[in-house]
Amino acid sequence: QVQLVESGGGLVQAGGSLRLSCAASGRTFSTYVMGWFRQAPGKEREFVAAISRGGSSTDYADSVKGRFTISRDNAKNTVNLQMNSLKSEDTAVYYCAAVRSSTLLSSRSRYEYWGQGTQVTVSS
Repeated sequence: QVQLVESGGGLVQAGGSLRLSCAASGRTFSTYVMGWFRQAPGKEREFVAAISRGGSSTDYADSVKGRFTISRDNAKNTVNLQMNSLKSEDTAVYYCAAVRSSTLLSSRSRYEYWGQGTQVTVSS
């Protein structure tokens, strides 16, 4: 089992940047595909980005491609989401998630473990 704790959310102006971090417990972090999801008020939780176990492969939602970058540090049990050129539509609670998988996954139903979420608010 793995426990996930997100940090780094906050209020930022449109066009600005934020860096989210997710700290994972346990000794098997490198065996998990890690993902970031977000949920805006009144909307379903949606996929944002995922990274493979070793960090060599990534996947992004079309809405964030070219603006967001996911990365991980297996030595520190952390996964990060660098968010640039933020837009008001990026406002949401952002969740870190983990799944034991050999392939990247974008379906939230496949992820086994979730953090508590961190609020990101982009003002226009």
